[in-house]
Amino acid sequence: MIGLRQCNGGPRSAVPFAWIAGVVRSGWFGVLGCVSVACGEAPSDGSAGPGVAVRDSAGIRVVENGRPAEGSRLGWRIGPEPAVSIGAPEGAEPYLLYWVSDAEMRPDGRIVVANGGTNELRVFDPAGQHLETWGGAGEGPGEFLGLSQIARWRGDSLVAWYSQGRSISVFDDSGTFGRSLTLRTAGTESWRQPRPLAPRPEGTILSVNDPEGEDTAVVEIWRADGTRAASLGSHPSSEVTVETNADGNPELSWPAYGRELRVTPWGELVVISPTSRYEIRAFRADGSLARIVRREHVSRAPDEADLAAYVEWQMSALESVLPASALPEARESLESTRLAETFPAFASIMSDAVGHLWVQEYDYPREARPAPLWSVYDPEGRLLGFVETPRNLALHEIGEDYILGSTSDDFDVEYVQLWPLDRSPTSARLVGD
Repeated sequence: MIGLRQCNGGPRSAVPFAWIAGVVRSGWFGVLGCVSVACGEAPSDGSAGPGVAVRDSAGIRVVENGRPAEGSRLGWRIGPEPAVSIGAPEGAEPYLLYWVSDAEMRPDGRIVVANGGTNELRVFDPAGQHLETWGGAGEGPGEFLGLSQIARWRGDSLVAWYSQGRSISVFDDSGTFGRSLTLRTAGTESWRQPRPLAPRPEGTILSVNDPEGEDTAVVEIWRADGTRAASLGSHPSSEVTVETNADGNPELSWPAYGRELRVTPWGELVVISPTSRYEIRAFRADGSLARIVRREHVSRAPDEADLAAYVEWQMSALESVLPASALPEARESLESTRLAETFPAFASIMSDAVGHLWVQEYDYPREARPAPLWSVYDPEGRLLGFVETPRNLALHEIGEDYILGSTSDDFDVEYVQLWPLDRSPTSARLVGD
C-alpha cells in the first residue's frame, strides 16, 4: 500500500544479509495494533473538525487542521462483527487462504481475493461462497509469478500486478484474460524499472521508481498502452546509507523508525508525502502541486529504549527465518542500527470510494494503541475526526458503506473480511463514556 492497497513499510534493518534487508524493507514484519471497535465524536452537521484554516498560496490550496481531542471519535460506525468472512482452518482448497496480498469488491458484490501463496485470483459471491478461480502460477497468459495487488480499472475491468517483469494483467469482469503490459523505461536495468502502484480514474496507471540503495523515488503516470504520460517528480523516500563492509562490498542500512514515502491516488490528484512530517502533498496529473494538508503534530525523537524495542521486534521475526547460528550476528548488527532523528508523523495513507483521505496514526513502540486509529479528511482536506478499524485487519479497500481487509487468527489461519461502515452522523461521545 506506498499508500492505497499497500503494506506499511516497517522500520528497516541493518542486518548485513541482502535478502533479510529486503524482507524487512518489504514491511511484512509490521506491528498490527489491537482494537475495540468504537464510535464517538462527529460534528452533527457534517462540517470539519475544530481548528480548520484554508488559504490559497500561489495557486496551491493549503489546509491547516488542528488535532481532534484525545479519545474523541468521528460518529461513523463500523459493525461489531464482519458481514462476510472468507477463510477456514480446514476444508475445501479455495477457502484455505495463504499469503493474501489484496482483495477487491466487484460492482456486483463479488469479492476477488489475491491469494499470493498460489498466485490465484479466487472469486467469492457476496455471501462469501467460492464461485471460481482465475489465473494461477506460471508465465503464460493470465498467470502470475509474485501476485501482489488487484484493483478495478476502466469500467468493470480488473488489473493484477505481479513481480515477474513488474507486469500488469488485465481481465474483464468474467475473469477472461485480455492482455498484459509492463511499464518500462528503455535502456534501464530491470531492477530500476518503475513499479505499478494503482490505477487512476481516467484509466492511467500510477507508478513509483524507488531502486534499492537510493533515498529518492520518482513518481510517474503511465497510459494504458504502457507509454509514460507524465512525471510527478522526484521525492524523498527511505533514509538509506550505503557503506563498504570489511569485504569491500557495499552494504545498505536504514535507521530504526526512519522515513518512508507514501503515494496514493486521491480523486484526480496524487498524494506524494514522506512520513517525516505531517504534511500531505497532493499533485495534479501535470506534476504541479495542487494541495497541502497539514495537521497539528508534535515531533518526537526515539531514544535508546526505543532502539531496544526495535531490536526485539526485528529479532522476533528473524528467529523464524534464520538458522540459530546466524542469530547472534543479526542481533549485533541490529544493535548498531542508528536511530532516525524523529519518529514518523503518520503510518500510511488510503483514499476511499467517496473521496475521503484516511491517514493512519503512527503507533509508537511500547505504546501500542488498542485499535488502529485513522484521521479522516473530507475531499477538500478538512479534518473530520478519528476512526478506529478492527483488530489486526489490514485494509485493502474502503467503500462507501464497507471496509474490506485481511487478517489472521492465533493459529495463522488467514481470512478476508468485509465489515459494514455506517457514515451517518451520530451523537458525540468519548471512548469509555
